[in-house]
Amino acid sequence: MPPLTPQVFWAQRHKDIYLRVELSDAQNLDINVNDNVLHFKGQGHGAKGDNDYEFSLQFLKPVKPVVVHKSTQRQVNITVKKQEHSWWDRLTLQERKPLFLAPDFDRWLDESDAEMELRAKEEKINKISIESRVPKDPFSNLKRGYLFMYNLVQFLGFSWIFVNMTVRLFILGQDSFYDTFHTIADMMYFCQILAVAEVINPALGLVRTGVFPAMIQVVGRNVILFVIFGSLEEMQNKAVVFFVFYMWSIIEIFRYPYYMLACIDTEWKLLTWLRYTIWMPLYPLGVLAEAVAVIQSLHIFDETRLYSITVPKPLDLSISFSYTLQLYLVLMFLGLFINFRHLYKQRRRRFRTKKKKAN
Repeated sequence: MPPLTPQVFWAQRHKDIYLRVELSDAQNLDINVNDNVLHFKGQGHGAKGDNDYEFSLQFLKPVKPVVVHKSTQRQVNITVKKQEHSWWDRLTLQERKPLFLAPDFDRWLDESDAEMELRAKEEKINKISIESRVPKDPFSNLKRGYLFMYNLVQFLGFSWIFVNMTVRLFILGQDSFYDTFHTIADMMYFCQILAVAEVINPALGLVRTGVFPAMIQVVGRNVILFVIFGSLEEMQNKAVVFFVFYMWSIIEIFRYPYYMLACIDTEWKLLTWLRYTIWMPLYPLGVLAEAVAVIQSLHIFDETRLYSITVPKPLDLSISFSYTLQLYLVLMFLGLFINFRHLYKQRRRRFRTKKKKAN
């Protein structure tokens, strides 16, 4: 019986031609390319039973003479590489398609889809290449663990402060304003001393945050906590303490869990939005409350002469610490502008990146 023609399905990419020959249990295969013509011969079970099968295909454009094929129980898969990377309008030189040839819809892509697939592969290869050139940090897991625990401890500390103040506010009402310091101060001392790490961490390269903005916030808060509230008993019973502590705690119960989850490559969309949004009204209000505390303390420092500088004879002068605080007030609002600008840029950059990924 003369050789029969098997059913052949084809698909393409910019670099390759894929052929699927419907021939099960194929054996004695002879597949080669000569003069841009693919020749196929073999034995197996095709559409018309067990027989010898063969076919030839003259390609539309030049291909490389090397043919890669793999035989399975159901079919023979053939890959032929194009001489030039391009998209062909059809497979064969003859315009009329051979009767035994049909598109392989399981692998079929149009040109735009193939370009997207190619681009994705190139990006993946480039990413792997870049990652392979960047030396891995042997202490990466240790650093992430440290940052996770730091943010967890701060989150728990400020959560305790926020919950405690909120419960006392509901139970005692305005009376809770005047003993906030005596109830909350120890935990706030602990959290703000620990917050010094937020200046050290970027300085050591553990986090990608500017050292200067972090220093402005940490130093500013510690001045209010230790110098204004901690050293003046008259300030500890004022309502302004409640508002300063409350603003601080609300901001931090969203900021620290966001950083904590980032250490384990996890993101909650709502938390991300709150972290980059809620500070916009609360941060200026917090600075305003801090400014009120400073203004209320000025006459106390004048009367007590605490931290005043005495200039010896012949001048024999005493410079009140209140003058330093007045200068600090100016620096406080300058710091507000710098930090607000820095945080707003972070917010824009964050949501611009998310928008690009979504598109």
